[in-house]
Amino acid sequence: MNSKTITKGFVIAGLMNMSVLVFSRFFSNPVIPEFDPVVMSNFGLLMIVIWGLAYISVAKYYQHTKWLIGVFAVEKLIYGFNWTTWILSNDLSNIYDKDLFAGLFFSVYGINDWLFFLFFSYVFIQIFSSKK
Repeated sequence: MNSKTITKGFVIAGLMNMSVLVFSRFFSNPVIPEFDPVVMSNFGLLMIVIWGLAYISVAKYYQHTKWLIGVFAVEKLIYGFNWTTWILSNDLSNIYDKDLFAGLFFSVYGINDWLFFLFFSYVFIQIFSSKK
């Protein structure tokens, strides 16, 4: 993966995180926090936006933030694991019955987190193994 592609990956990761603004209708959708009040509270959704801004902020300088990229990978691992655990013990049809946007959000957010866990892990390993 070349540097330009990796930079775009960071921007895409950030924009994907900021998509919670659409799914949550700018934090006015009560259904998302109802079904996961700890992780997906309005505060939790705001923090997802902040993580997204962090990804974008290092997009052009990621080579100089090796350990931060490692933190991003761990963060995505945690969210991906949380989603997997959540999806295995909840019924999405109940959410779709209440709100399409919330149903879509819960259907895809973990897939996004697992994909970007792989991306950030790849970038971390690439930077870590490169000769300075």
